[in-house]
Amino acid sequence: MKILIVEDDEKTAAYVKRGMEEIGAVCDVINDGRNAVAAALRGDYDIAIVDRMLPGLDGISAVKAVRASGEKTPVLFLSALNAVDDRVEGLQAGADDYLAKPFAFSELKARIDALLRRPPTRPQPTTLKVGDLELDLLMRRALRAGKTINLQNKEFLLLEVLMRNAGRIMTKTMLLEKVWDFNFDPQTSVVETHISRLRAKIDKDFGRQILHTVRGVGYKIDASS
Repeated sequence: MKILIVEDDEKTAAYVKRGMEEIGAVCDVINDGRNAVAAALRGDYDIAIVDRMLPGLDGISAVKAVRASGEKTPVLFLSALNAVDDRVEGLQAGADDYLAKPFAFSELKARIDALLRRPPTRPQPTTLKVGDLELDLLMRRALRAGKTINLQNKEFLLLEVLMRNAGRIMTKTMLLEKVWDFNFDPQTSVVETHISRLRAKIDKDFGRQILHTVRGVGYKIDASS
């Protein structure tokens, strides 16, 4: 999960970022409205958490600008402005939800989870490709250099997550969240075991490594390394 946090209060931004990263999210923090619009339009975010009172361009104007461009990323306003008219104005500007400050992180997470359960608003790719590695999501088939690779279900899911985030480091926590579930013991070696099996299948016989271990951090799929 990749989140854009638009907040000019450093303590609030750090609190939200820390909480989201603890549950495996990748967060970008922007502290003004104009840069937030630019980030929203160029970044592939799953959700944006936006304050209303921002320097440069206020949150309402920023969200309107993003929506005018056709970008449909879910937006949750997180604001100290909490009168009925304020909430109505935020939703009419194009936000999908509105949460008042002060707030409980558990409620923020629950609202984000609810927004992300909605059907996707943009067409989803049916084929993922990184270098000569290809993953057909409809046929549930993996190929490298045109050669079919037989994957078990969890191996396929693990490869899908890594390829959807190609070039980006995925931590063990992120992979546990996306491929397995939160009930797994964080000390389990299930990720390392499946990475080893996956590497043997997609790298061993092809001469060039595409699945990389970033020591002490995580793993990534990258054909350029």
